[in-house]
Amino acid sequence: MRDEILKRGVLQNLKKKLKKDVFEPSMRQYYRMRSSGRRISRLKGEFAGERCFIVGNGPSLNKIDLTLLESEFSFGVNLIYYKTQEMGYKPTFYAVEDVNIINERIDEINRFECDYMFLPVKFKSRFNPGVNRMFINQDISFYNRESAYFEIPRFSQDCAKEVFCGQSVTMLNLQMAYYLGFSEVYLIGMDFHYDIPDSALVNGAVIQNTEEDVNHFHPDYFGEGRKWHDPRLHNVLKSYRLAKLMYELDGRSIFNATKGGKLEIFDRVDFDSLFS
Repeated sequence: MRDEILKRGVLQNLKKKLKKDVFEPSMRQYYRMRSSGRRISRLKGEFAGERCFIVGNGPSLNKIDLTLLESEFSFGVNLIYYKTQEMGYKPTFYAVEDVNIINERIDEINRFECDYMFLPVKFKSRFNPGVNRMFINQDISFYNRESAYFEIPRFSQDCAKEVFCGQSVTMLNLQMAYYLGFSEVYLIGMDFHYDIPDSALVNGAVIQNTEEDVNHFHPDYFGEGRKWHDPRLHNVLKSYRLAKLMYELDGRSIFNATKGGKLEIFDRVDFDSLFS
C-alpha cells in the first residue's frame, strides 16, 4: 500500500513537471509561431475587381508623384517608411522578407504602421503585436539548396496557408494581391538593375556597402555598413514569368508603370496616364 501511494505521488509530480517544463512552453511556442491564417483567409477576394500598385524601392521611385496613390490601394515593402517620413506616403499593405532588413531595422519596422502588415511568422516574436499585423508562412524552399524546389518558383493560391518566396519580396506581394482579388496590378519603382560598388565587401551572396546606396530611392537604404543580398535578377525574372502566367490564366493583368528601368517582361504603361 505504501509503495502504491509513493508511486502515485511520483507520477503526479512527474505530470506536474512535464506540464510546467514541456507542455506549457511548447504551447506558448506554438501560439507565438502560429500564423494568422484564419484572419488572412477572411481577406480572400476582398478587393476583387480593384486595381492596386506594388511599389518597388529603386531610384526611379523618386520620379514618381506618390501623392497620386492617396486614394489607391498600394503595397509597400522593406524601408518604404523613408517615403512616409519624406512626404507622407503610406501604403495600404506592407511586407518584408529579407532577414538582414529584419535584423538591422526591426525597431524602425515596429514603429511603422499601415492598414495591413504581412510579416514572416518565423520572426513573430520580434514584431510588436497589433490588429493590423498578420503573420504569414513564408516558404523559403527557393533558397534551400537541399530542396527539390531550389530556385524553382511557385505561386500560392492560398496565402492563408503559405506564400512562396522567389528571390524578391515583390513576388510575395504579387501572390498576396492575387489572393486578395486585385484584377490589375501596376508595378512602380522596379528598376530591375543593380550596381555592386567596387568598394563593397562581398561574402558569397551577402554584400556589405561601405558608402551610400546607389540602388535604392534613399542613400541610407543599404548605406554604409549595411548588408544586402545579391539580387540574382535571373531568378527574379523566373518568378515574374510565373506570376505573369498565373494572372493571365485568370484573366488578370500585371503592368509595369516604372519610369525607366530594365524590367521588360510586363507590358509598360505610363504612370501619369493612369490618373488622367
